[in-house]
Amino acid sequence: MTAGFALAGRTASEISAAVEAGVRSGALPAGAALPPIRAAATQLGVSPATVAAAYQALRQRGIAESAGRQGTRVRPRPALASARGQFRLEVPEGALDLASGGPDPRLLPDLGPALARLAAAPPPTGYASGAGYAPLRAAAREALGRDGVDAAELAVVGGALDGVERLLGAHLLPGDRVAVEDPGWANLLDLVAALGLRPVPVRVDEAGPDPQGLADALRSGARAVVVTSRAHNPTGASVTAPRAADLRAVLAAHPGALVIEDDHAAELSVEPLYPLAGATGAWGFVRSVSKPFGPDLRLAVVAGDAATIARLTGRQRLGTGWVSLVLQRLVADLWGDPATAATVARAQGEYEGRRVALVDALRERGLTVTGRTGLNVWLSVPDETAAVARLREAGYAVAPGALFRIATPPAVRITVSALDLAAIPALADAAARAASGVLPTPTA
Repeated sequence: MTAGFALAGRTASEISAAVEAGVRSGALPAGAALPPIRAAATQLGVSPATVAAAYQALRQRGIAESAGRQGTRVRPRPALASARGQFRLEVPEGALDLASGGPDPRLLPDLGPALARLAAAPPPTGYASGAGYAPLRAAAREALGRDGVDAAELAVVGGALDGVERLLGAHLLPGDRVAVEDPGWANLLDLVAALGLRPVPVRVDEAGPDPQGLADALRSGARAVVVTSRAHNPTGASVTAPRAADLRAVLAAHPGALVIEDDHAAELSVEPLYPLAGATGAWGFVRSVSKPFGPDLRLAVVAGDAATIARLTGRQRLGTGWVSLVLQRLVADLWGDPATAATVARAQGEYEGRRVALVDALRERGLTVTGRTGLNVWLSVPDETAAVARLREAGYAVAPGALFRIATPPAVRITVSALDLAAIPALADAAARAASGVLPTPTA
């Protein structure tokens, strides 16, 4: 137990509330181990079943996780706002931010002209307008259709993660198993924990999820699978045509499974799309706009089977209702604007050049790295803590792999967004030193 925190409570709800308060205050940092169940029960004078129930509630709320023989610990990024914000990746002053994973602001489209066009023609107002913006839906159906995705049934949601959450909620209940990529998108792993779902890791290589791993996950009872179509975060994987065929063959044996595809890179990807849409009876294909157009544009379109989209939109109407029509009109304008398309095409080329140059430089130095598409590369290291620390000392902030992986070996994620080509050799040299896994000896 971390110094400065004392477990308290007589009931399961009181014990879990005490742990939650410790996480909020920072007394229980990410990764902190909770006392063994029997030891905690003796300390508090309650039954082991009471402590076990408290820990189970913390796991279901995405605050704690099972650490195998090491017991229960606070998740790396618990589903709980912290007063100190200690769960965000901090970038030291003066360091180059290669950790955040976002797009390069220098390569985003200028929204000014599109906003001016919107201001000249105000949208309709009132609750009756919540059915959606027809030009946006038409543009989405056309774009998805070109990529081989049937978008006859379509919903508009508040970003990729919102779409994934709504799709999972349309079919699954707490305790259900979900096949997730390992390593995979940290936000998705956190969401699965927060929903009380049980992740089943599926190994990822540069061609996408391993078919045998997916088959094993589905046989173990996974009711859903989430796949990143391309520009996989954090490894840069992209589902190839042969891999898509293999995955479809696996899914054909499990027609009741929900298949969710995340195509967050969209127009930024240099790789063609090989979708899994329709491989089972229940599916959802999510395409967001935050990477090509800007993180503040919280919008994604979701195509899927009729029952899934009906469930999603029905539940949406009972909550947020709809995504702002102002935002829908802005995205529709950007999708149809030639100047915006040219800006996105330039960004695609810039990211491709930076990522390829970094991967080549790292491999030239004998390092094991993946990064076939997208904004990130995945560098294998023997010791994440040492690698992150050494790179910070050299002036580079990178993300520890523990945020993204479940059972795969240690690594760090390096985002190329803030990189210029001239800076890559120095970064590669620093990464080679960091990958030695040895921290420098402190000087007196």
